[in-house]
Amino acid sequence: MINSDSTNDLIDLDKSAGVKFPPPLVYVIWMILGAIIQKYFPKDIGIPFDYQYWGLGLAIIGIIFIIYTFNIFQKAETNIKPWEPTTNIITTGIYAWSRNPIYLAFNLFPIGLGIFFDNLWVLLSFLPAAFIIYHIATKKEEKYLEDKFGEEYLDYKNKVRRWI
Repeated sequence: MINSDSTNDLIDLDKSAGVKFPPPLVYVIWMILGAIIQKYFPKDIGIPFDYQYWGLGLAIIGIIFIIYTFNIFQKAETNIKPWEPTTNIITTGIYAWSRNPIYLAFNLFPIGLGIFFDNLWVLLSFLPAAFIIYHIATKKEEKYLEDKFGEEYLDYKNKVRRWI
């Protein structure tokens, strides 16, 4: 067991980063809350109808990124689920530009849907979701990878930005 962060939580490097809640559900919950808020406090973004399809494009790009990264994880023979052990660090493909392309994709989805449906609350739902994901997943994952892979991960982390 190794100390995972300043809160003295312990993680077993042979197990996982210790993420217990599925990150996609955080985004789904906040998008649903955004839709509920829209029902009671309607607030359009004001995007002309002809441009709303750009939002659908962003949401689709988010889905494509998720499928693409899922395939990368399968080829690398490592787990995509943050509650399962990581066996390899992926540094190629989209991971050469972003350390967290899956979380980036999760952010694109509500932004895109918010634009498409002209719904400010759904669009803004990515903000609290991203904040929560950073604290319940990203920090734990990065600490886990630093402890498990050492210099290899630190070198990668110094070369590649978190988002883009």
